[in-house]
Amino acid sequence: MKRYIAAVLAIAVSFTLFLPAALAVDAGEERVTMGADLTDRQREAVYQDFGIEEGAVKELTVTNAEERSYLEGLVPDGKIGSVALSCIYIKTLEEGSGLSIELHNINYCTEDMYINALTTAGISDAAVIVSAPFPVSGTGALTGAYKAYEDITGISLSDLAKSAGAEELVVTGELAEYIGSEDATQMINELKGMLDKTQGMSDDEVRTEIKKLAEMYNISLTSAQLEQVLSLVRKLEGLDADQLQKQLVSIAKAAQTANKAGEVASVVYEDVKGFFASVGNFFSGVFGSKN
Repeated sequence: MKRYIAAVLAIAVSFTLFLPAALAVDAGEERVTMGADLTDRQREAVYQDFGIEEGAVKELTVTNAEERSYLEGLVPDGKIGSVALSCIYIKTLEEGSGLSIELHNINYCTEDMYINALTTAGISDAAVIVSAPFPVSGTGALTGAYKAYEDITGISLSDLAKSAGAEELVVTGELAEYIGSEDATQMINELKGMLDKTQGMSDDEVRTEIKKLAEMYNISLTSAQLEQVLSLVRKLEGLDADQLQKQLVSIAKAAQTANKAGEVASVVYEDVKGFFASVGNFFSGVFGSKN
């Protein structure tokens, strides 16, 4: 993780072009998107996961047709399904807060996968809860996040960015089945850091770079997987390169902060464990001496 964070920061800092102004969004705006095919009881369970009462936040409906508009052709029908069940709660945060993801009954997409896909689409600084009434893949939830964010801002996200975000979610998810979600998201982020180079490469040259990265993670991509990653790279190249680098910095800094927090927690845990061990030894000695 530390090697990855340092690498991403180094890549991002190497870009000297001015970054475009970020979309100004007021903090504290909330929306809920609900799958159109939920029963009343299922809706109630989802709202419990969100920790809010139904009607407290503006609600939008997402249909299966809307989910398919981004996912069809990228994932098997079985993962999309024929009904819309995934739900989203989103609350905008202060600028620089990053994205936080909480999952309930999502068994395919991970927090990191959502973070990367949402940032690619242009969504940042928000707390997001993804929920479903029973275990689902969660791929359709991305559509709800797009719809909610656009309703908050009143501005449509780039169609290319939304499509790229959906494709990134799918490709990362398929790689995760072979190398784990953390390595899969890191591999895709490393490819994002190379977009300034890949734009001037032929498809075969990009395939070579992808294979090199895959070897770093000790995997051998199938021809189909290689073409999927290539397609994603080409789509990402059409986005604002500066903005993507800014997103990488944001993700890396958030990971670094989380890593430091984990290290502090570990130290505290060890201190507490040592304290109770000492207390245990003390009482063992006291009662042992009486015996």
